[in-house]
Amino acid sequence: MDPRLNALRQDIDDTDSELVRILAKRMDISRAIGQLKNELGQPLYVPEREAALIQARRDEAESVGIPGDLIEDVLRRTMRESYQRQKHQGFRRVGSGERPVVVIGGRGALGGLFVRWFELSSYGVHVIDLDNQHEIDAAVRDAALVLIAVPVTKTVGVIEQLPNLPDDCILADLTSVKREPLNAMLSKHSGPVLGLHPMFGPSVPTLAKQTILVAPGRDAQASQWLLDQFAIWGTQLHEISAEQHDQAMSMIQVMRHLSTFVYGYHLSKENADLEQLLRLSSPIYRLELMMVGRLFAQSGELYADIILSDQDKMKMVRRYLKRFDDIIQLLESEGREGFIREFEKVALWFGPHAEGFLRESINLLQHTSDSRS
Repeated sequence: MDPRLNALRQDIDDTDSELVRILAKRMDISRAIGQLKNELGQPLYVPEREAALIQARRDEAESVGIPGDLIEDVLRRTMRESYQRQKHQGFRRVGSGERPVVVIGGRGALGGLFVRWFELSSYGVHVIDLDNQHEIDAAVRDAALVLIAVPVTKTVGVIEQLPNLPDDCILADLTSVKREPLNAMLSKHSGPVLGLHPMFGPSVPTLAKQTILVAPGRDAQASQWLLDQFAIWGTQLHEISAEQHDQAMSMIQVMRHLSTFVYGYHLSKENADLEQLLRLSSPIYRLELMMVGRLFAQSGELYADIILSDQDKMKMVRRYLKRFDDIIQLLESEGREGFIREFEKVALWFGPHAEGFLRESINLLQHTSDSRS
């Protein structure tokens, strides 16, 4: 081996070791920030601060000839680790804590996630599930919050069977449909009511940057402490009516999940060689296969409930499927010219979002490529 190459490789090793020491120092500082945020009651994630920090470092990197994307990649990965570590330090409790939080379905995956986060904020949490339903009357008698975290098909029935709640107790649910559960809660309880839809699964390591959709029900002021607690955990809250929510979810969830299921179903019926497909795939096709495989690593009951939760959603699905037939007929009758014409119409509809999605997807694909062994 050429000694010059050995010397340069040693320089690389020494520099990488220095990077490790610098990152360790940054983690220590981040841990101290997390402790102080806890004392001050500040949120885990502050978008404005993060955006300003990243832009400043991008400018600094580019001024010395380093690509801004490189330093942004390093910082975002480091920040994600910091958020995950800060979680273990706990969070300031916004509510009084004198009265319990009751999570019905708290031994399920999503319910259990919220149980853990309430406990991280030092709330007393009472879990009600199939094996201790007889405790529900006593559990809710002085509850500050009753959170329904059961499968969507059972949500309305569980709400209707609830005992009387304290007048100022918040009644909320976590299901992926909002109109029927919200109406059921408003009918059952005269106090504050809130529809919630976490746009994440139970496997997330931190709630920082995660989104919770909020469908107002009744007495927003009395529910504010709960929303403030979510903000302390780092979540992003978006208010939306129950009707708008369900319409949007028919496009965001139902069509996407069904398309993914059908793709996987088709691959299985064709008995495709997945190992060969992975070997031959570029990063974008590998990512698509990963998203299909990800679906089948989860619960079929969950996705069946989401897809079948509302007949209006099934009407949307039928319109979606008809468009496949429309395009096939177009290809057969007009061929390449017809396809290009419709393609350009859709591209015009997407407008500047198309270029933005292209840039964002390039970053995702680069990460996918980097992770391959």
